[in-house]
Amino acid sequence: MTQKSALMDTEDTEDTETDKAAEKADWEIAGEAWGHAAVDWMAFESHTRDAVEQIFGQTGVGAGTKLLDVACGTGYALGIAERRGAKATGLDASAGLIEIAKRRAPEGEMVTGSMFDLPWADESFDVVTSINGIWGGCQAAIDEAYRVLKPGGSMGITFWGPGKRMNLRDYFIVIGSAAPGEAEELMQLAAIGVPGVAEEMFETAGFVVEERGSTSGIIETSSDDDMWRVLRSPGITVTPIAELGEEELRRRVLESVAPYRFDDGSYRIVNEITHMIARKPK
Repeated sequence: MTQKSALMDTEDTEDTETDKAAEKADWEIAGEAWGHAAVDWMAFESHTRDAVEQIFGQTGVGAGTKLLDVACGTGYALGIAERRGAKATGLDASAGLIEIAKRRAPEGEMVTGSMFDLPWADESFDVVTSINGIWGGCQAAIDEAYRVLKPGGSMGITFWGPGKRMNLRDYFIVIGSAAPGEAEELMQLAAIGVPGVAEEMFETAGFVVEERGSTSGIIETSSDDDMWRVLRSPGITVTPIAELGEEELRRRVLESVAPYRFDDGSYRIVNEITHMIARKPK
């Protein structure tokens, strides 16, 4: 090896290590944001119940299924999987959310890490899921899921789609307008809801798309305080809180969902959740 080629190899190695360090920093920052109100996020996650049941039913999650849930949050889906008899494994960027996931799926394996660099060997799982965890621009996460999935195995994901029922639409507008520096990134993430985008992500990884459908996600609370705690819990509120302050953001958020408040102070918010299921060819 010449001195020049040796130098180039060294530079390539340094660049790779720098990229990995940057990626780790990114997912650790994301983990801190999404874990900022971990206990309250438990209540938000439960609105995905029907979508989770649909995906688990279609992919055959049951006794002995080796399931990986990517961006598992507080383990809501994993708890359902474990009750079905599956061997549940979860990964999330937030250590705080993982601690709660351990309670919900006590027999499972819970890992803090990046969905772009899964710490499992090729072909380790029968089913991989991600419930509102993989968004536009996250192609590497789909690629990694494909890698750890057994041939013939299925992957199911959910996300906000272009549905007719989206009671949280004004809420997301409030969050985006309160953090203009991050609005472009939020739009890129939300782009997965455009028909054809998620399909292309799956097909690029090598999957065969089998189903695209939707279910209703319902959030119900008994008071303004409870609704604020739920809608404050996503990681996307961290910057708006810093920009506007807690009280001002609370005022704007509750105003955005006021049409869904009843005279007794309770709320019922209905959103359409899109799900997609794809299979890794044998």
